[in-house]
Amino acid sequence: MAVNHPLELASHGPVIPVIVIDSVDDAVPLARALVEGGVRVLEVTLRTPAALACMEAMARAVPEAIVGAGTVRTAADARAARDAGCAFAVSPGYTAAVAQACREAGLPLLPGVATASEVMTASADGHSFLKFFPAVAAGGIAMLKALAGPFPDVVFCPTGGITLQTAPQFLALPNVKVCGGSWLTPAEAVSVRDWSRITQLAREAASLR
Repeated sequence: MAVNHPLELASHGPVIPVIVIDSVDDAVPLARALVEGGVRVLEVTLRTPAALACMEAMARAVPEAIVGAGTVRTAADARAARDAGCAFAVSPGYTAAVAQACREAGLPLLPGVATASEVMTASADGHSFLKFFPAVAAGGIAMLKALAGPFPDVVFCPTGGITLQTAPQFLALPNVKVCGGSWLTPAEAVSVRDWSRITQLAREAASLR
């Protein structure tokens, strides 16, 4: 499914899973388990050798999923994500070079920020929907409330350290549109292929707000 603007990602549910996956054999069943639980937007991080192959498998075999690449740090990452069939990109921080590469690749970018200066830099380049990362370590709810004053035109996807229990507190903030969370795909569940557990975690996440 095509994504024209990164803010569209927030319209599909309150949580975007941040997925670290080691085996391409797990990619399609994992994607199907999440979609079955009501979670369609899937951020697969570029943190493992299998990541790109996993993205490609998910995008091809699970068309109802909206597959994106996370941990995009370079122009080469952006091009590789496009070639794997990704619909969007997420970066841990912000650089103009990565933003330009994503534009050239036709990938809507959700760029990461942690400070007011980084918000200003990304905003100056036309980005008004930003990933606040690492959310808890960078000040959490208090920081997001503080950023709301000088940046009333910016909204966020906080990611990093958020749990099922704390997500509603973040989602209650006016400048938060969606949360990122790794708790939907715990490593121990993926390692034993407990897809029913992941579907249940997805259902719980999809019902937040």
